[in-house]
Amino acid sequence: MTEKTSPAPRADSIDTEAPDLAGQATGETTGSGADARAAQPRIAPRDQRVIWLLLAATFVVILNETIMSVAIPKLMDDLHIDALAAQWLSTAFMLTMAVVIPITGFLLQRFTTRQVFIAAMSLFSLGTLVAAVAPGFSVLVVARVIQACGTAIMLPLLMTTLMTLVPPALRGRTMGNVSIVISVAPAIGPTISGVILNFLAWRWIFLIVLPIALVMLLIGIKFVENVTETRKSRVDVLSVILSAFGFGGLVYGLTLSGESGPAAASNGPMLWGSLAVGVVTLAAFITRQLLLQRRDRALLDLRTFRSPIFTAAIVLMAITTASLFGVIIVLPLYLQHVLHLDVLGTGLLLLPGGLVMGLAAPFVGRLYDRIGPRPLVIPGAILVSLVMWGLTMVTETTPVYLVLIAHITMSLGLALMFTPLFTAGLGAVPPHLYSHGSAILGTIQQVGGAAGTALLVAVLSAQTAALAAGGASLDAATAGGIRAAFFAAAIISVFGVVGSFFVSKPADAPSEAAFAH
Repeated sequence: MTEKTSPAPRADSIDTEAPDLAGQATGETTGSGADARAAQPRIAPRDQRVIWLLLAATFVVILNETIMSVAIPKLMDDLHIDALAAQWLSTAFMLTMAVVIPITGFLLQRFTTRQVFIAAMSLFSLGTLVAAVAPGFSVLVVARVIQACGTAIMLPLLMTTLMTLVPPALRGRTMGNVSIVISVAPAIGPTISGVILNFLAWRWIFLIVLPIALVMLLIGIKFVENVTETRKSRVDVLSVILSAFGFGGLVYGLTLSGESGPAAASNGPMLWGSLAVGVVTLAAFITRQLLLQRRDRALLDLRTFRSPIFTAAIVLMAITTASLFGVIIVLPLYLQHVLHLDVLGTGLLLLPGGLVMGLAAPFVGRLYDRIGPRPLVIPGAILVSLVMWGLTMVTETTPVYLVLIAHITMSLGLALMFTPLFTAGLGAVPPHLYSHGSAILGTIQQVGGAAGTALLVAVLSAQTAALAAGGASLDAATAGGIRAAFFAAAIISVFGVVGSFFVSKPADAPSEAAFAH
C-alpha cells in the first residue's frame, strides 16, 4: 500500500465513462445528450467503497454520542450513583472530543488514511468492549473516554477523504450522505437507546454496538486505502497542551453552566475558573497557531478562515449545531416531564424527524450541485427559526401531534442547511488545508453543541425554579422553563437567518496563493 503524492482528487478516482474524451476536450462532440451525460465525472468504484465504509463507520461512532442520554436513570439505579456523577458519562465524552478533534488536523497529515482509520475504530471498539463489561462507574467513564478518542478522529477523517476523492461537481450529493451521518445519527440515538432499554439492560447498548464496530474494523483493514498526502512533521507539544486546556476548559465550563439544583450552587468557582482557563489558553493557542502556520507547522491551521465562505459556513454551523443539540436535550425533557410520555414513546415521537433528515439529505445534496447553497440554506434557516418561535408557546396541554409536526418541520429545515454548509465551507479551502478545515468543523460542532445545551438547560432550570417558587405547579413551572429555553433558542436562530445570506458556492479550485504565508 503506497502513500499518495497529492491530496487533490486523483485521476484514477474520476471515471468519466466517456466514449471519446479527447474529441470532447477539443470541441469535437457528437452532440448526443447520452454522450454528454456519460462524460460527467464519476467516482471510481474502489473510492466509492472507501467512502461508504467510512460513512458507515462514522455513523456508528456518532450514534454512540447520544445513545446514552436516556440511559442515565437506569445507570443511576444499577450503579448506585447520583445524577451529578452519572452526568460525567456524557461530560467526559464531550471533553475528550473537544481535546482530541483539534489534533486530528495534524494526525491526518502525519499518518496515512489506513493507519488513522484502524486506530480510530480500534479505540472505539476497545472502549465499547470495556463499557459492556465495566464492573463499576469509574471503569465505565474510562470506557467512554476511550470511545470518544476513536469518535473524535472519524468525522475529520471522513470529511478529508471525501474532499480528496470526490470531484467538485459531485460533492453536494456525496455530502448529503455525510449529513445523514452527522445529523441523523445523534437525532435517532435516544430512540434506539429507548427501544433497547425498554426490553434489555443498559449493557446491551454496548453489546449490540460492539460486533458492528468490529465488523467495520475488519472490513476497513481489508479495503481502506491511503488517499491523502503525508508529511514527516513533528507535533508541537505546547500547542497540544494549550488546545487541551482551551477547548476542554471551555466545554467543561459550558457543561457546568447547564447544571441545576444544589450542585449548581457549589459549582460557581469551578464554572468560572474553567471558562477563564478555557478563554485564556484558547487565546494563547490561537496566537501560537498564527506563528507556527508561517512555517507550516501549526497543529490547527487557521488560514482556512481567510476564506469568507468558510468563515460564514463555520459560524452558521455553530449556530445550527447549538440549536440541534439544545433541542435534542430540551424536547425530551418536555415530552417526559410535562406531557408525561415514557422513554419509548419519546424516542418514537422523535424518530420521524430523524428519518426526514436522512431521507432529505441526498436530495438536498443534488440540489446543491445544481443551484448552490443559498437557495437551500436561507429557507432552511427560516424554517428552523419559525419552529423555535412556535415552540415558545408550548404548555402542559399542548397536543403531542403539534410537537411531532414541529420537530419534523425543524428537521427538514436542518436538512436544508447541513449539506450546503459542509460542502460550501470545505470546498472554499485549498486541498492542502482539507484536514485542518475538517478538524475545525468538528471542533466547532462540539463547542457549539455544548454551548447550546448549556444555555438552554440553564435558562430552563432558572425559569422553572422561579415559577415553582412563585407557587406554580410542577408541570406548569417546567412548561414555563421549557418556553424560556426555546425563547433563547429562537433568538439564536435569528442570527442563523441573517448568516444564511452570507453563504455562497465556492470556486471549484480555490487558489492556494490566497492562503499562503
